Parts: sequence; structure tokens; C-alpha cells
Amino acid sequence: MIPLYEDNHLIIVYKESGEIVQGDKTGDTPLSDIVKSYIRQKYNKPGNVFLGVVHRLDRPVSGLVVFARTSKALSRLNEMFRNGEVRKTYWAITQGTPRERAGTLTHWLLRNERQNKSYAYSHEVPQAKKAVLSYRQIGQGERYSLLEVQLLTGRHHQIRCQLSAMGCPIKGDLKYGARRSNFDGSISLMSRRLEFVHPVSKRLVAVEAPLPVGSLWETLLDSHLPAGETACTGGYR
Repeated sequence: MIPLYEDNHLIIVYKESGEIVQGDKTGDTPLSDIVKSYIRQKYNKPGNVFLGVVHRLDRPVSGLVVFARTSKALSRLNEMFRNGEVRKTYWAITQGTPRERAGTLTHWLLRNERQNKSYAYSHEVPQAKKAVLSYRQIGQGERYSLLEVQLLTGRHHQIRCQLSAMGCPIKGDLKYGARRSNFDGSISLMSRRLEFVHPVSKRLVAVEAPLPVGSLWETLLDSHLPAGETACTGGYR
């Protein structure tokens, strides 16, 4: 857990792949408890620490997670996420290359609870939910592509399912068609950037997740840049 932005009302942290945002049946320590401990120690807070879970990332996904530190921020952030007022940018390393370097994908996703998996259809089907995302290719290697994805709806496993339906499954994502797993059990999907108007101060908050030094993320991104330029590895303002 790496804190990247914090104030009296919210905190944004970097979630490592494998961490769970909220407690589940595994009994593993959730990220929410780790953040609570961090706040308790840093600010010497006795007793219970308030921390509201605003959204989640799948366990094998890395990147930015927002938590609310006050009830006021929690209710307002929940509404902002619901209304699409938070701009969420993801990066994905995929097998193969999309036919078009940029585009919009629209599917109807049907979730199978037993399998914990969603299935994409090109047309409406009963009980399926419409899913829309836009993407652009920002890097290319011999075997993998780097895509930047903007979520326009929020559906179960949406990016994983839709990119697979496009013929570009995410690296390491066996559930959605990857050829092999990643060595650490992760999938190569990252919540890269969050941008929104602060629910209390009304100032713009824009945070980027750091890229692991020397990683495939950096290699693919740098391959797309003009000679002499290097990629920005993240931060906040």
C-alpha cells in the first residue's frame, strides 16, 4: 500500500496486485484495514478510524483506490462515482494488437455468478447490462500491446471481458483467454489515473499510479515515444 494523495476528507493509495480492497471469505487482511492502521499511526488517532470504501478493484488488478475519511466525503464520492463524475483511466497489457489503434467498444455483459465471470454479446440479451469503454493504443512490443482505457460504464469485469471479446485478452488473465498466467498471479491491468473535483474543497484532484521501474509497462510505453523522450511514471497534483 502506497499513499499517493491524502487530506482531511479522502485518501488515495496504490493497491498492489493480490491485495483485496474489502474483507471477503478468504479472511485475508483487506486494504481498508491496512489504510486504517496507517491513518491511526500517522495521526496518532485513538479508537476506531472512520474509512469509507468508495469503489473496488479486482484482486489481481493493481492501481489507484480512493477511500473516504469522513462521512460527508463518502456520501458525495458515492454519488460522483454513480453519476460518472470521476474520470477513470486504466492501462492494460494485452496479447496481440487491436485492428484499430483507437475506438469505442459496446457490448452487453451477462454475469455468471457461479463462475464469477461475465460474457460479452454484440446485441441485447435478457438480463445483460450495456457496457461501453473507449481505448487507444499507447505502446507496442513484439508480443504485447499497451492500451489506455476509459470506462464509460462500470460493469463486472468489464475491461477484462470487453478486451477479450475484441481479441486482445489481458496478459495473465487466464479466465478471459490469456495463454499463460503471470508469475505472481496478477493480471496486467492497472487503474492508472483518477481525476475528479474534490467533494468538499471543489479543487481538481488528479492522481497517477507509479509504474514499476524497469517493468514491461515502461518498456511498452517507451517504445511508443519519439527518440530521446521517456515516460512519466506517475504522481499527483
